[in-house]
Amino acid sequence: MVKESRVDVLIIGAGPSGLMCANALAGAGVDFRIIDNRPVGVAAGQADGIQPRTIEVLQSYGLADGLLKDGAQMYLCAFYNPGPDGGIERTGRAPDVTAPSARYPFKITIDQGSIESMFIESLKSQEISVDRPIAPSSLEISEDPEELLDPTSYPVKVVLDHVLPSDATPEQEIVYAKYVLGADGAHSWVRKNLGFTMDGEQTDYIWGVIDFVPDTDFPDIRNRAAIHSLNGSCMIIPREGDKVRFYLQMSDKDVMDPETGRIDKRKVTAENLINTARKTFHPYIVNEPKEVDWCSIYIIGQRVASNFSKHDRVFIAGDACHTHSPKAGQGMNASMNDTHNLGTSFPISDGVYFSESLQTAWKLAQVLRGRADISLLKTYEFERQKYAQDLINFDREFSALFSGKPRTSENQEGVTHEQFLRAFQASGGFSSGIGVHYMPSAIVNTIHQDCAPEIIIGERMLPQIFVRAADARPVDIQDMLPADTRFKLLFFVGLLTSEQLAKVRRLAEELQLPTSFLQKYGYSTEGKAQSMFDIIPITAGHKDDVNFLDIPLTFRSHWSKVLIDDTDVTGRLGGGAYSRFGIDEKQITMVVVRPDGYVGMIAPSTALESMDKYFGSFLIGKTLNPGE
Repeated sequence: MVKESRVDVLIIGAGPSGLMCANALAGAGVDFRIIDNRPVGVAAGQADGIQPRTIEVLQSYGLADGLLKDGAQMYLCAFYNPGPDGGIERTGRAPDVTAPSARYPFKITIDQGSIESMFIESLKSQEISVDRPIAPSSLEISEDPEELLDPTSYPVKVVLDHVLPSDATPEQEIVYAKYVLGADGAHSWVRKNLGFTMDGEQTDYIWGVIDFVPDTDFPDIRNRAAIHSLNGSCMIIPREGDKVRFYLQMSDKDVMDPETGRIDKRKVTAENLINTARKTFHPYIVNEPKEVDWCSIYIIGQRVASNFSKHDRVFIAGDACHTHSPKAGQGMNASMNDTHNLGTSFPISDGVYFSESLQTAWKLAQVLRGRADISLLKTYEFERQKYAQDLINFDREFSALFSGKPRTSENQEGVTHEQFLRAFQASGGFSSGIGVHYMPSAIVNTIHQDCAPEIIIGERMLPQIFVRAADARPVDIQDMLPADTRFKLLFFVGLLTSEQLAKVRRLAEELQLPTSFLQKYGYSTEGKAQSMFDIIPITAGHKDDVNFLDIPLTFRSHWSKVLIDDTDVTGRLGGGAYSRFGIDEKQITMVVVRPDGYVGMIAPSTALESMDKYFGSFLIGKTLNPGE
C-alpha cells in the first residue's frame, strides 16, 4: 500500500535556496518537509561567493559568524590589461565593494558545501533532517478555485520516489501539501512540470573554472583580480585557506571536438586549464598546482523563468527561475534571497540565492498562521521576478565587457580599462545586493516617503549605530531586526522635551485603542509562533538626558529596546541618524521594517489611518479570527 501524508510546505531541493527556506520555516514553527534526489550534498566546487547584503541577511538569522571566521574576505579588486610587451600589467585597483552603505565592505568566499553544512547543522539542532535520496515523479495542483483560496486545504499532490539501489523497485509515497517550493536547480523538475519556460539567450562565451592551491608569482593572487589579456580573460577569486578559484576564458579549439562541434568534456582537465592560465598570466608564472579541488566548464547563458509561481500554491526559487554567469557572484546570493522573501524565521542560535528563500518564508508563515491573506503570496513573484530580470540585464552587460577582447593599437574597438572600471563601480549597489529595490505593492507603500527621505521605502533598512538608553551600549539597528517573521516598528520619537513627551504619550494611548492597527493585527506570542510586531523606540538627544523609563510601556517591551541617536562613550560610534535619515526631531516618525529587513512603509504619527490601511491590505485582523 502506498504511504500517504500531509504537510504544510514541501521543499524540493536541498541546495542553499531550499535549505535557507527550511531554516526559516523551522524557526517559524511551520510544518514542512525538505527532500533532495542526491544521496549527499555538494562536496566541492559550485557556488562560493557571499555578497555584503547576503552577509547582513545571514546575520539576521544568527548564522554569519562562522562564515566571517572561516571564509576569505575580498576587499580589493585588481585590474590587469595588456602591456607593451604583450604580457599583462596592473592598471589599477579599487575597493571590491562599491556600495557606500554596506555594513560589511567586503565579499566572503567559501565553498558551497560549507554553506549547505551550516544550514544542515542548524536544522539538526532543531531535530530536522533532509530526506534523501528522494525524487518527485508527479505533481498535480487542484483547479478548484474554492480549494485554492482555502488556506486550510491541501491542493497540491506530489508523488515521491524513494531512490533505491538499481536492482530494487523504487518505493513511492504520496504527499498532499498546502504549498510546494521548487528549489531544485537550473534543470528544475518542478519548473518543467509546471510548464514554465526559461526565457533568454545563450552566449558564445566558454569558460573554465578551477579551484586549487596555486604556486605563482602573481602579486594579486590573494585579491579579486580581473585580467584582460591578448590570450583571453580571467577572474581570480581568493578562497578560504590557501585556495583560489580561476575563471578562465577558453577558446573553441581548447574545448571543442572538431568533428562534432560540441564541447568535449574530456578536454576539460586541470592540466588544460592551468595551461590556459599560463598563457593568460604571461609574464607571471603559474606552476603545476600543489592541490586541485575541482574543475568544470560552462557556457554563459542569461535566462529568467516565465513565471515564479502557479496558483500561488507552487513556487520556484534560485537557479530554477534564473540562471546567469557566476563571475559577478550573484547565483547563490540571488537564490537564497528568493526564499528569504517568501519565509523568514526567528534567528537561529548562533546575492542575488538567499533573497528568494527569505521572500517565500515569512509570507508563507503568516498565511499558514491565518494572520495574512493568501493574496500576500502574489508579491513573491512581483518582487523577485523583476529583480531576476534586472539581474540578467546586469549580467549580460558585465559578462560582455569581461569576455570582450581588450583594446589595443590593433583593436581599437576592444574594451578599455576605463570602460570596464566604470561598469564595475556603477554596478556596485546592485552586485552587492545593497541596492535591491522593490516597487510599490501591497507591502511597499511610498505615500509618506518625505517623512524620512533617506530611508528608501522598498530597500533594506540601512545599518546605523545607536546606543541603548538603559546601559549606553552601542548596537547596530540591523542587529535589532532579526528575521523572525515579525514586522519591526521603529518609532523615531524625537527630542523628548516635555511637549514632545506629551505627544508620545498621546500616541501610546491612541495605539491602545481597539481600532488601532497595533491592536487589530498585533497577535500575541503563542507557543513557537512569534507575535506580529516588535516595537523599537529611538529618541534624539544625549544619553545623559534620556531616561528610558519615560517612554510609555506601549513602546517599551524591554529595557534593551529603547535606543538613543547619540555616540557611544568613546565618541567614535553612532550619532547623527536623524540628520542622516532626514527625520524631524520635533515630530514622531514611524518606520515599518518587513520581516525580511526591507522597509515597507513610513508614516508620521498623525497618519495612523495610513498604517491601518497598509496592514489591512494584506493582514487578517484578530476580530476575524475568534480562535486567536
